[in-house]
Amino acid sequence: MNGNNPYAGRPGTANAGRAGAETLPAEDVRRLRSAIVGIVDRTRDYLPDEYAVGADVSAGARGVEATVAVHPPAGDPVSAGFTPDRSALAEGIGHEDREEVARGLAASAALQVMSAVGDDITPTAR
Repeated sequence: MNGNNPYAGRPGTANAGRAGAETLPAEDVRRLRSAIVGIVDRTRDYLPDEYAVGADVSAGARGVEATVAVHPPAGDPVSAGFTPDRSALAEGIGHEDREEVARGLAASAALQVMSAVGDDITPTAR
């Protein structure tokens, strides 16, 4: 029964009694938060003000996890999350990667609105 949980195993071999998540130093967490804020800002640049964009950095089962989420005015929220390793944080999250995540979130949020609204709206301009 104990074999399928992260606390199982002999002491000294499988972190018995502790989760196997790696914690990051405070400086790495600050770098991660800074990169996430950049993604949030860039995502907001792509979307109108009606879209709510936010982020969170938390300690999860696999270590520090970062999530950026968009709540469109209609439809379901969309999010992107990842668990970076120390080497990625030391190098920083590149501009192209941040831009790609922001564009993907903005496009997904716009698609959610289009799916929720459907074809019932008459375009105001051509």
